[in-house]
Amino acid sequence: MKKGLLFSCLLIACTSVQATPISLEYQGFYQRLKQVNKGHYPLVEIAFSVPMSGPCIVKSGTLTTEKESFPLTITDRQRIFLPYDEKLKSDRALVNLDIDGDSSKCSIAMQVRAKQTKVQYLQAEVVQIQTEMDELLNDMQGFPMRYFSSDIAGLNFEFTPDRKVRVTIDGLEQVVTGVLRLPRDKITSLNKIEFDTKPLVISPWTNG
Repeated sequence: MKKGLLFSCLLIACTSVQATPISLEYQGFYQRLKQVNKGHYPLVEIAFSVPMSGPCIVKSGTLTTEKESFPLTITDRQRIFLPYDEKLKSDRALVNLDIDGDSSKCSIAMQVRAKQTKVQYLQAEVVQIQTEMDELLNDMQGFPMRYFSSDIAGLNFEFTPDRKVRVTIDGLEQVVTGVLRLPRDKITSLNKIEFDTKPLVISPWTNG
C-alpha cells in the first residue's frame, strides 16, 4: 500500500445492495480522529467524505446510540463532519447514512487536508502546513494500515475541476486548471503565493 493512499484512502466499502440507509460503527472513525487529537496540528485535519466521483449521493445522516440520535452535518461536496467523542465510542454509536444509489458501490474516504484555505499565503504558512502533514502522516504509520515513511512530495491546491485559476508566485502569474501541485523545493524558495479564488482543499501531494 503506497503512502499516497492515506491522503484519500478507503475506509469502508459498503456491501449492502439495497437503496436503504447504511450503518457504520463510529469506533472506526474515532480511532482515526484520535490520531489527530493526540498531536498538535493547528493547521491540518482529517476529513471524511463519500467521493463525489462515485455513484453515491448522500441525502442525510445521523449519529445514533441506543438512547440518542443526532443529525450529521454533510456538505454539498459530501464531506461528513463527525465529533471526536470518547463517550460515543463507549456507547457503541453508529454512523447512519441515507444513500441515493447502489450502496454496494459506495465508500467513505479519509483525507488529510488543511483546516482552512485562503487566497494568499506567505512561505512560512505553506511550510507549516506541509510540516504538519508530514508529522501527522508519520504518526499514522501502521494505523490502520502500513504506509511508506518518506515525506510528502509537496502540496496540492485543489479547485473546482476544469476551472482556470490565476496563481501568482512572487509576482509571476500563471494559469492552472483544477489543481496546482507545488513541490517541496518550490515551497522552500517562494516568498508569497496568491490565487484569484480560494482553493477548495489543500492536501498532500505524493509522487508514489
